[in-house]
Amino acid sequence: MKHQLDFEKPIAELQNKLEDLRAHPEKHSLGISFEEECLIIEKKIEETRRQIFLNLTPWQRVQLARHTKRPYTLDYLEKTFTDFQELHGDRMYADDHAMVCGFARLGGHRVVVIGTQKGRNTKENILRNFGSAHPEGYRKALRLMKLAHKFSLPIITLIDTAGAYPGVAAEERHISEAIAVNLREMMLLEVPIIAAVIGEGGSGGALGIGVADRVLILENAYYSVISPEGCAAILWKDRANAGKAAAALKITAKDLLHLKLVDEILLEPLGGAHTDYDATAKILREHLLKHLEEVQSLPVAERLKQRYAKFRAHGHFVEKPEAVEIKPAKAAEPAAA
Repeated sequence: MKHQLDFEKPIAELQNKLEDLRAHPEKHSLGISFEEECLIIEKKIEETRRQIFLNLTPWQRVQLARHTKRPYTLDYLEKTFTDFQELHGDRMYADDHAMVCGFARLGGHRVVVIGTQKGRNTKENILRNFGSAHPEGYRKALRLMKLAHKFSLPIITLIDTAGAYPGVAAEERHISEAIAVNLREMMLLEVPIIAAVIGEGGSGGALGIGVADRVLILENAYYSVISPEGCAAILWKDRANAGKAAAALKITAKDLLHLKLVDEILLEPLGGAHTDYDATAKILREHLLKHLEEVQSLPVAERLKQRYAKFRAHGHFVEKPEAVEIKPAKAAEPAAA
């Protein structure tokens, strides 16, 4: 487990012990057979994995969402979709490699797929800008969405970004305006839109391709207005409190479903999506198809009405009662002599 997380170390230690035993069978206990000892360790590995991954904290789920071996958009385009044909450029400024867009097939459906893409090493991360899109990335996404609308193709978006790129260059090319236009236009598109948060769902960078009829989320993904580290730096003046912030923000899939910010949680293989790409891709495909067929069955007017109502209902608050001014009682006047 080269890319193990801190809480995965007990599993890694047992796996190393098992590998060492298989490489040097003469080390096994004399009281039992070699095969029995291997079975005991394998059973202990599964029990430890289950105990750890069924009781993850919010911060541990954030770490899993950021796992460097977690499947990214291009992995799902290879395993969940077929016949993917990528299109490039926003026809205004440049091609943003952090945003991958193109035509594909999902089962028997022709669709347009749009997703944010990270890199696995330094070279890839520089090319993909660590998955943080520039304005031209969102404008490229919108160009593909309009093509989908023109040819009556459903839109599938895969969200995995820490957020839109916050640098000076992005500000100069109006990153806020690009995201805002996407929000408006996605609300009005007449074709079905299904969004899936497959890793990180960071702020406006995620929402810029996240306005959809159905929003799905993988079990160990998260969706948040700010990163736990950013929240901790603001509230506690110390990024070391990221774990506390992750719990307070209610950003895990379970919390989001409870708050009705997502429509369904897609369970991952035990140990996380990075442990079994094929199984995760199959789960994603099955649920995308299910929701796509449900949304496609709705009349356009009803679909748009439900989409608007869905996002209009986000956010709950309680109004504080107006304060009642309490005036001090007047002192009693002295009695007449």
